Amino acid sequence: MTSTDFNKRLMDGMTISEENHLKINGVDTVALAEKYGTPLYVYDIDLVLNKIRSFKDAFKCYEKKTQVAYASKAFSSLALYERLAGEDVSLDVVSGGELYLALKAGFPADRIHFHGNNKSSRELREAIANGIGCIVLDNFIELTMLEEITEQLQKNINVLIRVTPGIHAHTHDYISTGQEDSKFGFDLASGQVEKVIERLMSSTYINAIGLHAHIGSQIFEVSGYEAVIDKLMKKADEWRSTYQFNLEVLNVGGGFGIRYVENDAPLSLSVFAEAIMTAVKKSSNELNLELPEIWIEPGRSIVGEAGTTLYTVGTEKEIPEVRKYISVDGGMADNIRPALYQATYTGVLANRVNDDSVEKVSVAGKACESGDMLIWDIELPEINQSDILAVFSTGAYGYSMASNYNRLPRPAVVFLENGEDSLAIRRETYDDYLNLEISHADRTK
Repeated sequence: MTSTDFNKRLMDGMTISEENHLKINGVDTVALAEKYGTPLYVYDIDLVLNKIRSFKDAFKCYEKKTQVAYASKAFSSLALYERLAGEDVSLDVVSGGELYLALKAGFPADRIHFHGNNKSSRELREAIANGIGCIVLDNFIELTMLEEITEQLQKNINVLIRVTPGIHAHTHDYISTGQEDSKFGFDLASGQVEKVIERLMSSTYINAIGLHAHIGSQIFEVSGYEAVIDKLMKKADEWRSTYQFNLEVLNVGGGFGIRYVENDAPLSLSVFAEAIMTAVKKSSNELNLELPEIWIEPGRSIVGEAGTTLYTVGTEKEIPEVRKYISVDGGMADNIRPALYQATYTGVLANRVNDDSVEKVSVAGKACESGDMLIWDIELPEINQSDILAVFSTGAYGYSMASNYNRLPRPAVVFLENGEDSLAIRRETYDDYLNLEISHADRTK
């Protein structure tokens, strides 16, 4: 494979050094592997910030306010929250743990949105007590809890009503959320949304400021967003006259696709933004509705391509005329996505990027599971033990879904910014396991 072919496979911010090493944001990945060990999550923070600014720039021409809320379930850390606190961006959290970390990082509470289909009373109380900007209301039990808590605290809270609009995104079933048969939100077809609006209109402390719909993830077309906007705007027009419901905010979620492998062809952020703005303005004009604010919640599309995981090659196994396996020092414990829903990845040998590809191999993880496969059938140079394999686009749902399966320590996380590397999350050690363990001797005292 030629140098040009390899360069086509590299992600934004990546180059090849004179030593034939992969560099990210000007930093040699082989040096990173030596310094911090492997497996290692590497984040190009300059690319993360550029993605956020690109989203904001894409909506600049909209006549009303827009809000970009980073969906931090994709990846959260104290260091990332601290870095984003200084940006003009909001934050989407889905648990008390994410909320706690965001507040510890000094992220402004009024820019935090709280999602989730099973928020506890404690989580809701903490969110309201800390004055977060918005709760995305998901079900009737949650509404009852909110009514009780706001009454007790005598504090107002803004909510968006999460709607399942019956729009099915063209993506994997596990990351499709807009269809009627979903664990999230109020079903539009059955009249649930009308019932919740009736209750909200008579609430003392709960302010219904708009609607939310998220149709799925890893989406490569605009038609789903156009369809859901048309549907919700028409419903908002009905509810305006019936319930005096005022659509101040329309949140169309996230789900914008990214590039994992060479055949992926994601649309530019500006194409998504233009389609969303055009659809909202078209419906507003036709229905004589005031333009709502547009909110979006990108997560994967902000951090996905900015993340790369470095592994060290260990053993190999060749089955004549069938397959050659190479094994690395990580796998499903640090990236569950291939085993969970057949996610695909590509990558390069970070220490010999431009060497000619001479063999097709499959990359296995070290967990004791036959399904622990990171990549099936990738063309690479002849593999040597201790080669460094760089797997691209692992910034979303890698660390955030990592586990200690087989008692594998979770990897370290390194941030790259302005050509400098810094540790954001240290590698777990075996001693860390003991922090939560209680010995038999202690239990029987």
